[in-house]
Amino acid sequence: MENSLVTYALLCFTSFFTLTNPLGIMPVFLTMTQNFDEAERRRIVKKASFVAFLILVSFTIFGQFLFKFFGMSTNGFRIAGGIIMFKIGYDMLQAKFTRVKLAASEIRDYANDISITPLAIPMICGPGAIANGIVMMEDAVTAAHKLVLIGVIAIIFLITYVTLRASTRLIAILGDTVNNVMMRLMGLILMVIAIECLVSGVKPICIDIIQSAI
Repeated sequence: MENSLVTYALLCFTSFFTLTNPLGIMPVFLTMTQNFDEAERRRIVKKASFVAFLILVSFTIFGQFLFKFFGMSTNGFRIAGGIIMFKIGYDMLQAKFTRVKLAASEIRDYANDISITPLAIPMICGPGAIANGIVMMEDAVTAAHKLVLIGVIAIIFLITYVTLRASTRLIAILGDTVNNVMMRLMGLILMVIAIECLVSGVKPICIDIIQSAI
């Protein structure tokens, strides 16, 4: 049981950290807030992290109820989530990952309050993270697993908050080369997780088709 929880926690942490990718968000965040002072950046990071956390936890907890309401299967969502995560991972592997593409005019439009959109959604809490949260909750077989999942999400967003708060100093320390290498590595890890998610969704559907054909 204990080993199962540790394995589950590590899987949750790895997948969510890769999907949230605070190191990858840093350059975009700094570009969008280049005309803001430190106090304004701190306010934006705090609000964005809190809103993204609430949204992700809400989808993680209530996502399965939405499936039942709309008559959707979790297997279908695993397939869709796997495809989304694979695409994100591939972009990260090419070191060209951005969750949202903004023109200069759009950045100016968001300048008054970018903490909700596009920072919280879809940059921090994107479709890949939401899909991962719902799938992970489906795999949480006990109450302990569910608590571990929520706890890991909280830790991830705490890390995201601290990382973005220290983004100016971290970019200067890491440099573009190290940042790109880490992004490629996390992209590769995410692609592996995405394939596992895709296979776990396709397998039961194929079994049902074969059984119905026999």
